[in-house]
Amino acid sequence: TEIFSGKAVTHEDIKYEQACVLYNLGALHSMLGAMDKRVSEECAAGAFTYLRDHFPHSYSVDMSHQILSLNINLMLGQAQECLLEKSMLDNRKSFLVARISAQVVDYYKEACRALENSETASLLGKIQKDWKKLVQMKIYYFAAVAHLHMGKQAEEQQKFGERVIYFQSALDKLNEAIKLAKGQPETVQEALRFTMDVIGGKYNSAKKDNDFIYHEAVPALDTLQSVKGAPLVKALPVNPTDPAVTGPDIFAKLVPMAAHEASSLYSEEKAKLLRDVMAKIEAKNEVLDQFMDSMQLDPETVDNLDMYNHIPPVLMEKCAALSVRPDTVRNLVQSMQVLSGVFTDVEASLKEIRDLLEEDEAQERKLQELLGRVPPAPASPPGLAEVSKECSKYLELHEKASFTNTELHRAMNLHLGNLRLLGGPLEQVRAALPTPSLSEDDKQVLQNLKRILAKVQEMRDQRLSLEQQLREMIQKDDITTSLVTTDRSEMKKLFEEQLKKYDQLKVYLEQNLAAQENVLKALTDANVKYAAVRKALAEVEHKWNTTVQTLVASYEAYEDLMKKSQEGKDFYTDLEGKAAKLLERARAACQASEAHRQQLLESPEGPGAPPEPPAAPPASSSSSLELLASLTPEAFSLDASLKGKQRMNKQNFLQAQPGEGLRAPRPSDDPLSMLDPLWTLNKA
Repeated sequence: TEIFSGKAVTHEDIKYEQACVLYNLGALHSMLGAMDKRVSEECAAGAFTYLRDHFPHSYSVDMSHQILSLNINLMLGQAQECLLEKSMLDNRKSFLVARISAQVVDYYKEACRALENSETASLLGKIQKDWKKLVQMKIYYFAAVAHLHMGKQAEEQQKFGERVIYFQSALDKLNEAIKLAKGQPETVQEALRFTMDVIGGKYNSAKKDNDFIYHEAVPALDTLQSVKGAPLVKALPVNPTDPAVTGPDIFAKLVPMAAHEASSLYSEEKAKLLRDVMAKIEAKNEVLDQFMDSMQLDPETVDNLDMYNHIPPVLMEKCAALSVRPDTVRNLVQSMQVLSGVFTDVEASLKEIRDLLEEDEAQERKLQELLGRVPPAPASPPGLAEVSKECSKYLELHEKASFTNTELHRAMNLHLGNLRLLGGPLEQVRAALPTPSLSEDDKQVLQNLKRILAKVQEMRDQRLSLEQQLREMIQKDDITTSLVTTDRSEMKKLFEEQLKKYDQLKVYLEQNLAAQENVLKALTDANVKYAAVRKALAEVEHKWNTTVQTLVASYEAYEDLMKKSQEGKDFYTDLEGKAAKLLERARAACQASEAHRQQLLESPEGPGAPPEPPAAPPASSSSSLELLASLTPEAFSLDASLKGKQRMNKQNFLQAQPGEGLRAPRPSDDPLSMLDPLWTLNKA
């Protein structure tokens, strides 16, 4: 059916069918270009060009030479429009944009000439006038765009007179385009109004500047050099036999059954060849895999010497974390010093309490030796038994916490050096990590092993590549066309000839498989020489990993040390308060006990004896032994069992034997794993 007249057209010619397909292909590309990004306009022009140059023009009106030329120029003009739009968006140079726009004008002028042809006018009928009016409108519009950018070019060159004439010409051509655009869609009218605002503003500004500032002569437009178009698009060639254009052959499957059967037999021959080759490859691969597993040689880790030239990322992360906290070590040391101070204060308080109790006990024993008996103490003063019980309880807690405190100090001493190292310069951290020292012979052995391992990997890769080539070649091998034209009796001979194409690949694979034995032998010899170097590298790597783990563990132990130190300070602060209260109670109890002993020494001995009048208080603070020394032997008699005993005086009665200190000597170091969080014991 003709597109313009709507008449049905029929021709008994296969070329007409082909021409219709090409025409529809060009129309489809033009529609895709209009719907999408208009990148298909060149393809549409190519289809119309091939149709115009290779097919008769007498089939129908829409396939005539004039109509096809019109379509070609319209497609090329629209494609050039796309480039013009992109150039303007990319802010290309004004002169280049002007040339691209001028070429759009040239394409549309060719299309307009085709429309003005009398033959075309008669073929198109009523739509010829509408098309001509639209094309002329585009000619004036893009001519205005070209002169607008020529004016910008003149402005850049400071040719202000030329700028005025170009802008004036652009304004005149745009006015003509607006006259021809009557009846066009609103989008076209809006584009024209926008362009008028731009060109009108440019013209008014240029004219005012030239009239009042530059005063350059405005030349006539005819005297200026015309703008030559820059054709940046072309009709893309179309090949009707190209599957990318026409798609797959719809008659490809129309093959005789005998050819299908022969093709199946040939496929079996190819499969048999592939099975034979793959059996050899798999056998060699199995031997190679077992050998490499027994060697335990990883090409990526054989030469890991580069590892020792850099600080590992995990260690760099810890160093970076400590670099932003420069007071880490100082805070830890200060925290432990505060803990030690509180610990010492608590220990002194408990020691003083114990000394008071021991002194009181010693005085009681001495009084018993003097008197031979000890009357019970009055009930009013606080009892020493309760104080002694609480003191024992606090001493037990102190002893347990003392062990934890000692372990905490050991852990701190263990990690303090590592924390200082991590917080110092990176060069010191790198120097602290062990590095291997290899002789020249050792390096030569290592390089030789690496070279042979590279050969092994190269052999594997080559084998895999050849295998893939063989599979792809077999998969793509289709001799159906030859089978259709070959007699059944010649099939076997044809198969043999076709299978010869695989001989070259088979030779390469056999050479690869044969080389495996020599490569493995060389690898065995190299591995024997590598044994000593391997052992040395393994030891260094173990030390390196251990050092890194130790440094990381020290960093991670910092927070735990600070936490436990704070818990220790809280525990000892609480214990210090309780020990201070207990010390006051102990002092009060000891004073009451001392007063009781003094009362006993001042009273006469013997049951039922009348009490002596109270003595006047001494002028100075004296002990009970001074009062005892003032008594006469008649008033105070000793038991016979006490004769021969050493006479007690004030000095040896008051001075109790000093007890051993509570603080045992501390060991030097112990790992952090020995810590026992005793701070959580009942502090009541």
